[in-house]
Amino acid sequence: MTAGRKVNTQSHHWCTPQKYVDAVRRVFGGVIDLDPCSNKLSIVSATTEYKLPLSDGLQESWNYERIYVNPPYGSDPQRHTSIRDWLARCSHAHDTHQSEVIALVPVATNTSHWKLHVFGAAAAVSFLRDTRLKFMVDGVESKKGAPMACAMVYYGVRFDSFDHVFSEFGAVVDIRRLRKGRKQ
Repeated sequence: MTAGRKVNTQSHHWCTPQKYVDAVRRVFGGVIDLDPCSNKLSIVSATTEYKLPLSDGLQESWNYERIYVNPPYGSDPQRHTSIRDWLARCSHAHDTHQSEVIALVPVATNTSHWKLHVFGAAAAVSFLRDTRLKFMVDGVESKKGAPMACAMVYYGVRFDSFDHVFSEFGAVVDIRRLRKGRKQ
């Protein structure tokens, strides 16, 4: 996990803490249909999970109703991908398949990937109160917090549900009006 910063672990298995998995399930009515960037230690338990190296979530179908994404935060030099690609797929899944998508990502509002694939694309952002979120690392809650602030980004039409659930975890900002004028 880098988000443009120095790598502080060699693990590629940074998993979402249980309280956030539970919150995502509450927004989605109990079911997560797809986790496109799962790993062997994930506790998301989506109906469909893409796990490297068996399947590449950026290459597989995202034609699912409810999608949860906790993408790799750094770049993948082998596949020439980065978090920008994951956020682009979130936006595309919502626009193309009317998927409801929630993504746990580093707060990087000054980056082009936020400007292109969050602002004007998503419906809401919850800036998490856990500014140093303690991910599950290799199956155990990390003692150290993440080196960056994180947010849940919501692509969907049920803003009220997202707001109701995620206001418990931080400030929810309605960014739907930024979609006006965006070419679909």
